[in-house]
Amino acid sequence: MSSRSADTQVVQERLDAVGADQLLLAGVNDAHLAELARLSEARVILRGDDLILSGSAGAVEHAVPAARHMIEMARRLKPFSVSDVARFLGGEAPEPGAEEEAEALILPRARRVIRPRSKGQEQYIDAIRDSDIVVGIGPAGTGKTYLAVARAVEALHLKRVRKIVLTRPAVEAGEALGFLPGDIREKVDPYLRPLYDALEDMMPAEKVRRAIEEQTIEIAPLAYMRGRTLSDAFIILDEAQNATTAQMKMFLTRLGLNSKTVVTGDKTQIDLPRRADSGLLEIEEVLKGIEGIEFIYLTELDVVRHRLVKEIIRAYGELTAGEPGPEEGA
Repeated sequence: MSSRSADTQVVQERLDAVGADQLLLAGVNDAHLAELARLSEARVILRGDDLILSGSAGAVEHAVPAARHMIEMARRLKPFSVSDVARFLGGEAPEPGAEEEAEALILPRARRVIRPRSKGQEQYIDAIRDSDIVVGIGPAGTGKTYLAVARAVEALHLKRVRKIVLTRPAVEAGEALGFLPGDIREKVDPYLRPLYDALEDMMPAEKVRRAIEEQTIEIAPLAYMRGRTLSDAFIILDEAQNATTAQMKMFLTRLGLNSKTVVTGDKTQIDLPRRADSGLLEIEEVLKGIEGIEFIYLTELDVVRHRLVKEIIRAYGELTAGEPGPEEGA
């Protein structure tokens, strides 16, 4: 039902929320409604079995599709988060029932079902399934590494590969590895910790430890890949924006028979002395159009961390959008 005040030009839309779980719809402390109001700039009130949206015509029109989807989710007792509200507003709201249709990854004793939470993530895991080399580019929090590791664990569990190889360039923030205390493992482990964390979220810790000891799973700095051929393996290069052009060529040519490679990176977080030396920037131009290599671009709409991560990414994007200078670090 719609009504317009001729004096204030305020539009009101009253949506039927009968049957919706009001806690799921509103969120804890009305967090979902507050986020819908904040992002759409409409006033949002849940009154009995009505969800009332009011404000300018543009604001209400923007908010209505997301609000309807929130109501439908709450009717079906499907929980969603504050960050999901932004995706709904951004056109990422799937049709009712689509959540069950999104492919779930088959993992042994994972802590929870792992499935894509946005269209971009769904395209990403589909590309990993279908292509031998996938390059996932996007900001922090979009699941680039996590979903790639999940696909790798799934492939190992289903015996599609015999080995997982996870690697990162060990680029330091102002220090050389030689000046850090400990043996080589103690020096590089801090750079590889996010890969361990992802694995331990998908496999029992003891199984991860045993797989590493047996070298079924290998986690190593990128420099350790030189001179090897990796067959029957699922290989992931994380933080690829910090691999040099020479390192990137070396890594990609390690691919052996029955192997799959995923390269992940964030072009806004290049830590190399010269931005132009990033191998990720180079392969974006050199390898496009080659059959079997797919580039997937994730955006702030695919961020699945705290909603403020999106705002931070957007703010830094606006700050650096007009900055020239390929010689500068990001």
